[in-house]
Amino acid sequence: MDNSAHDLFSAPDPTVVVPTSNGQHPQPNPNPQPLNPTVADTLKGPAFSTMDRDNQLKMSESAQFNDMVDNRGLLESSMKLKPHEAQNYRKKAIWISWISILVTLILAIASFTVSIMRFSASSFGFAFDATLDVLSSAIVLWRYSNAAAVHSAHREYLACVILGVIFLLSALCIIGKAIHALATHVLPEVDNFLYTVSVLSGILCTVLAGVKFFLGKILTSRALITDGFNSLVGGIMGFSILISAEVFKHNPSVWFLDGTVGILIGLIILTYGAKLLMDMVPRIRQTRNYEMFE
Repeated sequence: MDNSAHDLFSAPDPTVVVPTSNGQHPQPNPNPQPLNPTVADTLKGPAFSTMDRDNQLKMSESAQFNDMVDNRGLLESSMKLKPHEAQNYRKKAIWISWISILVTLILAIASFTVSIMRFSASSFGFAFDATLDVLSSAIVLWRYSNAAAVHSAHREYLACVILGVIFLLSALCIIGKAIHALATHVLPEVDNFLYTVSVLSGILCTVLAGVKFFLGKILTSRALITDGFNSLVGGIMGFSILISAEVFKHNPSVWFLDGTVGILIGLIILTYGAKLLMDMVPRIRQTRNYEMFE
């Protein structure tokens, strides 16, 4: 066999084989693009995992979502609820606010009566908190009175600032009354009327708080959640009146429990009000240009 036949059937030498495309040699890229350093660094090493990448992606999307909502002067609910859903929950918020005003107004009158007749500092504290609940529910009514402003961040933050101021003033009054009761050694009296008011206050306020928390979470409303917090405090105070009165009935030496509970509740309201103002005042400044809903 001659040399030409040997060349046809022999395997080519890999050192001299050059890939071609359509009979032409490919031209090298004069400006090769390097791999993104950030991506390259992320892909290196054993620390990289799919879970880490997913978490970073979710955090990035969440930050972009919050920035987008804030820049539009709207609450987060504007991106989560359809228009008819938002209006439906807005009406429910108005209804629960009217119910709360009616219930807490009756409880406030009854608690003020108990406080005067039985010299109970915690009863006075609850009565004041019930009055605060009436005012906070009225503010929520104003907050949702305008159907077009259901997602207005400026209106929301303004309502929260008003609530924060009322919380501070009410807390100072409650604490002052409780300190006066402790300083003058006031002993609370116990009877069936006090028990009735305490039980009703605890149950009704706790139920109202649960509904307000539910609606506030859906509407992403800090004002509605704050109103629910106030109702929850009212429920706790209602049960605390019952507990302190029962303890005093069996052990008169702990007469100071009633006033101590009043001071504790006042401090809780004071702290929440201060935190609310610290959070909401800067946000009002950021959204003051979005008052087209007013």
